[in-house]
Amino acid sequence: MLSVDIRSLDGRAVELEGSIDPEDAVWLDGDIRPSSPVTVHGRLSSAGEGRYYFAGDFRGTAIGECTRCLIEVSVRAGDSIQCLFVESGEDGLDDDPDVFLLDGKSSSIDLRPAVREGWLLAVPTFVLCREDCKGICPTCGVDRNTTACSCASDGDARWAALRERATEP
Repeated sequence: MLSVDIRSLDGRAVELEGSIDPEDAVWLDGDIRPSSPVTVHGRLSSAGEGRYYFAGDFRGTAIGECTRCLIEVSVRAGDSIQCLFVESGEDGLDDDPDVFLLDGKSSSIDLRPAVREGWLLAVPTFVLCREDCKGICPTCGVDRNTTACSCASDGDARWAALRERATEP
């Protein structure tokens, strides 16, 4: 349950626990999707008239690509999340990424968009299948982790002048 009726808060805090399924509509916009449900634990409390504060954490896994050899890799992601939900656009709060505006007529808070934003920031951008991944050969395209290739490596052309000096007598 990640939607809370704010009328039930009545000045007290509510402990929340729930998950967001990988097929949930909240994940439709974006390239990074979870491969298993993202679990969420936290506490939602009233923080004044028309203001609600959520603090908690989320955990899940995503499927990414190794940046060197392009095979699929399962990646764990999670982080803590703190955000404020406000009923009206107070000056200065519109630009704050941790503030979510509520419709004045709304009687509930949906935490899924806030968790989604945290998730997108928590999933690593560059993933390796293993630390010693050799990657793909830039000449023949073979995965050098599974197959050896006989392509000559001239190295980075920007270092050519230095290589020439190193081989001079």
